[in-house]
Amino acid sequence: MLAQAAAKLGLQCHVFSSEADACSFQVVQRTTLADFSDQAALEQFARDCDVITYEFENVPAAAAAFLAKRKAVLPDPGVLATTQDRLIEKNFVRNLKIATAPYAPVDDLAQLVAALAKIGTPAVLKTRRFGYDGKGQVKIRKPSEAAAAWQAVGEAPSILEGFVDFECEVSVIAARTGDGQVACFDVTENEHRNHILKISRAPARIPAALLAEAPRIAKRIAKAFDYVGVLGIEMFVVRRNRTPVLMVNEIAPRVHNSGHWTLDGATVSQFEQHIRAIAGWPLAKPVRIGRATMVNLIGAEVDDYARSLKVPGASVHLYGKGEGRPGRKMGHVTTIVVK
Repeated sequence: MLAQAAAKLGLQCHVFSSEADACSFQVVQRTTLADFSDQAALEQFARDCDVITYEFENVPAAAAAFLAKRKAVLPDPGVLATTQDRLIEKNFVRNLKIATAPYAPVDDLAQLVAALAKIGTPAVLKTRRFGYDGKGQVKIRKPSEAAAAWQAVGEAPSILEGFVDFECEVSVIAARTGDGQVACFDVTENEHRNHILKISRAPARIPAALLAEAPRIAKRIAKAFDYVGVLGIEMFVVRRNRTPVLMVNEIAPRVHNSGHWTLDGATVSQFEQHIRAIAGWPLAKPVRIGRATMVNLIGAEVDDYARSLKVPGASVHLYGKGEGRPGRKMGHVTTIVVK
């Protein structure tokens, strides 16, 4: 989708991937299939590019740093170093005086037991690195489950987070240019099933004060990173003394699944905004066209895509992936209601 947005603007893309079935290979003319540790391949790739970006936060930071010595890599690889580690990310957000769930580092079982005594239960134990869509985490309902939870995460460096009884999850998709221009899409309300995003709705059905506060939080984070490109900020709506407030959950340094509705529901998509930002072009002012609902097609659900093709006003996006494995996002369907 990034490559398609670039093509719309007359720009050409060269995609580097370690996966032979990368769906982006289907829509670009130049590709490199190699491991991210292959410096010769990275060197050749850099020579063919004017600017380099990434669309997944688990791209090895070492590869991004290697490329950054040769060509501009945006967002800066330093952002990866922060967002690839849940503990470092939480510290970054807390240092900006932005609320998060209570948390503590966990490097061994004894530290986990101490953290549970401090934070309480229920809580969630998450590996510090390489986790998304519910991977690398386990819920702890009572202190006696500590040893089993520590084994479940492979005894890897982790972070314990207090369980948040939130009313809903929302996200903000923000774009920022190198000269500090920022544009945010409307706050989106998200619904997960089995820890995987299933439905996103824009605008979010939350109080007006929070609709105004969420973009301000996103702008503060983007400015602190000196960010260039599009990022997604996931937040919880929670009650504090009966008042709804926002709490940051995660930062995604990339275009975000909850912003896919912008392809059909806004005057500019998150993908075009990202391309504009990294190319050094002005951002567009995003205007939502109507009330948008995006539904992910997960696993075998994609086999029934024809049903959505018959729905008036629905837009079907299939990603060209291979097997529809359980939990794998295979496409999405967007409907826009204009009143």
